[in-house]
Amino acid sequence: MKKKILKNIEWGILVCTILLIAIGLLALFSSTQNSNYDEFKKQIMWLFISVPIIIIVIAIDYNFIAKLSPIFYVLSIILLVAVLFTEPINGATSWFSIGKFTIQPSEFAKIAIVLFLASNIVKLQKKGREEISRFWKLLLVILITAVPVLLIIKQPDYGTALAFLVLLVFMLYVAGIKKRYILVSALLVVILVPTAYFFILPEHAKTRIDVYLNPNIDPRGAGYNIIQSKLAIGAGQAFGMGLFKGNQTQLRLFIS
Repeated sequence: MKKKILKNIEWGILVCTILLIAIGLLALFSSTQNSNYDEFKKQIMWLFISVPIIIIVIAIDYNFIAKLSPIFYVLSIILLVAVLFTEPINGATSWFSIGKFTIQPSEFAKIAIVLFLASNIVKLQKKGREEISRFWKLLLVILITAVPVLLIIKQPDYGTALAFLVLLVFMLYVAGIKKRYILVSALLVVILVPTAYFFILPEHAKTRIDVYLNPNIDPRGAGYNIIQSKLAIGAGQAFGMGLFKGNQTQLRLFIS
């Protein structure tokens, strides 16, 4: 059993994950010195919670998890509907508040959608890899993704909704969808992105895009963090100013 588990581990992904966690914790420890290490402590807590869960998931046969994917999908949809009735936080109903903790159901939905999509794509391709390019089967895959995407847009959380669409595109690409669909989709993106910007997106979403492109239009508000990030990179250059010595964190410039 142990040999089977070790054999199924993607060691490259595991090593990269451990490195990213270590770098992230070190950066958080450095940047939260003047705020009692609150975010660092929170990250450590979630790390201790997540590691046992990862070990349990690795030990379970992925075929069994795939069989449960419809249940995960339905539960994620229920949570995405329920969260719409919560009190808004920063203008969005994206989180459940439980004491000091906040839980964002769309993050769990990402996992549920990947599992459910993968399970369904495999079933649709039983007669051959090209089956995914058949219109009605492709439409089913799109509808599976469209339901949570529309609920997330309703929150509104356009960034997470976009992440789901990117997820769908890459899964269809790996599944072997015909190139004509990829070309048509690329053309639609070129047409729909400016249309969405000018006629669909609310003002706050447009402001985020504008500030991202030009943070100086709101240097003390929405563009503040971007400007400070540029100053930090400019001051530290290629190798930084040294661990725990960054001006933009140690001089409380990030603390509002």
